[in-house]
Amino acid sequence: MAKKSAENGIYSVSSDQKKGPLTAPGPDGAPAKGDGPAGLGTAGGRLAVETWTRQMDFIMSCVGFSVGLGNVWLFPYLCYKNGGGVFLIPGVLISLVGGIPIFFLELGQFMKAGSINVWNICPLFKGLGYASMVIIFYCNTYYTMVLAWGFYYLVKSFTTKLPWATCGHTWNTPDCMEIFRHEDCANASLANLTCDQLADRRSPVIKFWENKVLRLSGGLEVPGALNWEVTLCLLACWVLVYFCVWKGVKSTGKIVYFTATFPYVVLVVLLVRGVLLPGALDGIIYYLKPDWSKLGSPQVWIDAGTQIFFSYAIGLGALTALGSYNHFNNCYNGTSFFAGFVVFSILGFMAAKQGMHISKVAESGPGLAFIAYPRAVTLMPVAPLWAALFFFMLLVLTFVGVEGFITGLLDLLPASYYFRFQREISVALCCALRFVIDLSMVTDVSGGGMYIFPLFDYYSSSGTTLLWQAFWECVVMAWVYGADRFTDDIACMIGYRPCPWMKWCWSFFTPLVCMGIFIFNVVYYEPLVYNNTYVYLWWGEAIGWAFALSSMLCVLLHLPCCLLRAKGTMAECWQHLTQPIWGLHHLEY
Repeated sequence: MAKKSAENGIYSVSSDQKKGPLTAPGPDGAPAKGDGPAGLGTAGGRLAVETWTRQMDFIMSCVGFSVGLGNVWLFPYLCYKNGGGVFLIPGVLISLVGGIPIFFLELGQFMKAGSINVWNICPLFKGLGYASMVIIFYCNTYYTMVLAWGFYYLVKSFTTKLPWATCGHTWNTPDCMEIFRHEDCANASLANLTCDQLADRRSPVIKFWENKVLRLSGGLEVPGALNWEVTLCLLACWVLVYFCVWKGVKSTGKIVYFTATFPYVVLVVLLVRGVLLPGALDGIIYYLKPDWSKLGSPQVWIDAGTQIFFSYAIGLGALTALGSYNHFNNCYNGTSFFAGFVVFSILGFMAAKQGMHISKVAESGPGLAFIAYPRAVTLMPVAPLWAALFFFMLLVLTFVGVEGFITGLLDLLPASYYFRFQREISVALCCALRFVIDLSMVTDVSGGGMYIFPLFDYYSSSGTTLLWQAFWECVVMAWVYGADRFTDDIACMIGYRPCPWMKWCWSFFTPLVCMGIFIFNVVYYEPLVYNNTYVYLWWGEAIGWAFALSSMLCVLLHLPCCLLRAKGTMAECWQHLTQPIWGLHHLEY
């Protein structure tokens, strides 16, 4: 039984009181092969577990990872789509009962391991670790494609006149039109065009995006050639990612001070500029204006749940990896909402300049980052400056997730197999593999990425997969390992127990919320359609579901495999396979 220290109220458990095997020391004091449950392999571990140089390094890394692309382009769109300010109500509620409790649950500080070996705390469910590795692999792969597009736009911004601001370029077609004043078409005062004729015209921004950057083809099934300009940008992005993470947290902890703070600086600058533009107030009012009737729509709660889980990076394993580099005894996001003011002040200005309603110019995803915003900066004074600031911000938003995958991968390598430059070579191989996969998104066969990219975005790391992952994490930690037991472990690390609300959430509220939104997602599922026009063929949709199931089935396949390989009765196997494998750092606690 745990003993309570009279000095600080911490519950400590001696090594003979802990249940479960202990990993044996290997060379240089590193964890070697552990006497883990049958069929589970080794306890594994990094040869020498690094730690953050300063606690602030860890905090800034978490901030840098949470300031993702989804906060800049997805949340503002979902907020306006789902009732404006009303969307904050389900967002805050789901954050309290789902986002924050699981965020706390995923910090890997206690086990000091990556997303796979952290489940040595309950080895039978190590499939959760493999699932998070699959999800973060997909997420890193297609997010870097967005960085490549942003890098391409950044390079094109260093000019006196932005190339997407005017027609007359080789990639433009006869239906290209620079000035849209939709109220003029009714008066037939704009080049004698009727409203129907004006509706068929396309802006140079869209032409640049579809014909120059993407070289959009007729569909996923139409073959084409490689886009060499974007390919070089993609290569440059992966090289940048490599040198950001190749030396581990010692170098990552320094880089995140810039990558975590610079987006906020740019957002503040853009907000100041945006609110001074004509029409900005209309855009902000449209963003926040509540539509109370939306609260009765299941889709609002689905969107809120998936956005909160994605913003908190839940189920990806990256937070687990970052926390594993903390010292054992250690005590220690309104980004989405803030970004909405920036986005909609600019969209309001763009709507005023073009004589359109703001609902016609608000878009989500790449449409906002590479169509709406580039169109907006063409209407501003000193347009290249604002374009360069925005796309440089996109470039520094995401690379910490790669650290999460690398940490989990290195934990799988037994200490006895250690070799010089192990980390550097592993990072290089991972980046090279993802670069090859990303090549499928820079060819005309994939429409420059915009037929394959949505498959990754919609299926591989969507709300469905993250909700499934979060549900099982709560069930395992609360009901298999034990919620009381886990709160004792937290007390050993930080000196006090979390509030009882956390325990109730892990045990009841969070699993119910996750499964409820998951079921809504399945019931209200709609097949993927690109740009409201292109319907994917059956095999394209099958590829998407293969992405989703490749992570979701990890838990369900790993569990019976372990039980079948173990010896003894079912009860004996269950008891043996759910015993934690303790590390050397647990001895003194």
